[in-house]
Formats: sequence, structure tokens, C-alpha cells
Amino acid sequence: MSIGFWQIAIVVILVVLLFGRGKISSLMGDVAKGIKSFKKGMATDVADEDQTKNISENQDSNKKE
Repeated sequence: MSIGFWQIAIVVILVVLLFGRGKISSLMGDVAKGIKSFKKGMATDVADEDQTKNISENQDSNKKE
């Protein structure tokens, strides 16, 4: 037994009736903000790792001389 269009439509209507459009839209906005901050955090972590590697490589080359 597969899920049909009408079953999905009924579930969506029930969710909208229970939570209201305003609450759902604010929830989706919060999810979008979370995703954006996660991506921003991942980008800064990668940049921090690159800077750390460059600093340690420079220190190692200074010690060899």
C-alpha cells in the first residue's frame, strides 16, 4: 500500500489546522536561520584550519634554518 496524493493532502491540512499558518512559517524561518548559521560556522572552521596549517608550516621552516 503506497501513500497517495489524497493521504498527503489530508495530513498537510491537519497540520495546518493544528498549528496554524503563522506558527509553521515561523518554524520554517527558524530552520532556515539554523541552516545558514551552520553553513557559516562550517566555512569559518575551514578557514581557521587553513590559517593554523600555514602558521605551523612557517614555524617548522624557521626551526630548520
